[in-house]
Amino acid sequence: MTFLPARILLAACILALAGCAGHAPKSGNVEVVRVWPGYRAAASFDRISEYFTNKENPGDEIILRTRPENRAGYYFFTRLKTPFGIEGARIVLDLITPDSPEPKTFTFPAPPLRKGAVLLNPGLTGDDWSDADARPTAWRLRLLAADGSELFRQQSYLWSK
Repeated sequence: MTFLPARILLAACILALAGCAGHAPKSGNVEVVRVWPGYRAAASFDRISEYFTNKENPGDEIILRTRPENRAGYYFFTRLKTPFGIEGARIVLDLITPDSPEPKTFTFPAPPLRKGAVLLNPGLTGDDWSDADARPTAWRLRLLAADGSELFRQQSYLWSK
């Protein structure tokens, strides 16, 4: 009976650690809060202000497209926390599609990123992703500093296999 409190404490510690296992890893001092990959139709980017100004209003998002003239495509909406401003960075997206086992790499120059919460939304658009029902087999998303050092990396489960 004297071991019961120790067992309860051990079980509580294990549960607490298991809960932490789902959190995004930190690397390069930039924290990836979450990456939401998914297809977005062109109309999902429309905002009322665009009807008055004829300019896309991205709000707080940094929207980057492989084909800027096309909005519809497969996006990787990414929430970051940065402890410092970042300039001269680039986003590198590697992915494997169902039609080819060879990885394809897409690079996006990133605008200056402010300190704090950042919403990145790199997307494959136009001829780079035209099928609304298709999904990548595996992917890896990285933010590289101007000097090439990796500030963050997030990848799908299958990329690590």
